[in-house]
Amino acid sequence: MGPHEVNGFFDALSLLTRLRTRGGRDTARAIPWMPVVGALIGLACGLVYWAARAALTPLISASLAITASILLTGALHEDGLADVADAFGARVEPARALEIMHDPYHGTYGILALILSVVTRVVAVAAMRPSTAVVSLAVAHALARAGAVGLMTGMPPAHGSTLAASYKSPEIRRGVFAGIVFALALAVATLGLWAFAAAAIVLGAVAVTGLLARQKIGGFTGDVLGATEQLAEIGILLLVASAGAAVPWWRA
Repeated sequence: MGPHEVNGFFDALSLLTRLRTRGGRDTARAIPWMPVVGALIGLACGLVYWAARAALTPLISASLAITASILLTGALHEDGLADVADAFGARVEPARALEIMHDPYHGTYGILALILSVVTRVVAVAAMRPSTAVVSLAVAHALARAGAVGLMTGMPPAHGSTLAASYKSPEIRRGVFAGIVFALALAVATLGLWAFAAAAIVLGAVAVTGLLARQKIGGFTGDVLGATEQLAEIGILLLVASAGAAVPWWRA
């Protein structure tokens, strides 16, 4: 692994978190590392929940864990979800939908999407044991970002989007494939057979946001990727919360 690849990791940290590292903000170089950084973000939030449960109730501990996620990422993906909800919820032309996405203020659809996202994740994590939450948050964040980068390289950017079509180069595609393999391997190692259900949820989130984006604005934007991550993350957390002790890795 050369310096270029290592710098991509720090670029991903700078892009996906509020941490300032020695890397820059080279999106193309960071793409393959996004699932890895996602796993670290989820792990950090899971450890917050695990530590808080020593003294606090599950609901309060889960609230702290999700708050940590929002603070660590600067609500990057939540903002994308809200923008997409506002833009796609309105019956407008593609150009107007893109204008709504660029508007720094959120409307009714966006605010409701944010509330549902936060509340659903808090409730899901609160239903988990501390050890389960640590693992499931890491997996959810990794797989969700793998789905987002997969969408990025699988469809064209929307007209007027600042994201470049050059992300589809063979080199980037190989990096994306490696990132997806990492996320899937992490899921299989921790969730067992439930990893396939988690992967199906991610594919569903990618399909829904991808089809809507193509229909509404002709391609993806950064906000669409954020919405994809949020839907996938929520779905995986709900899956694990519902499965509970049925997950083989934690049965003991």
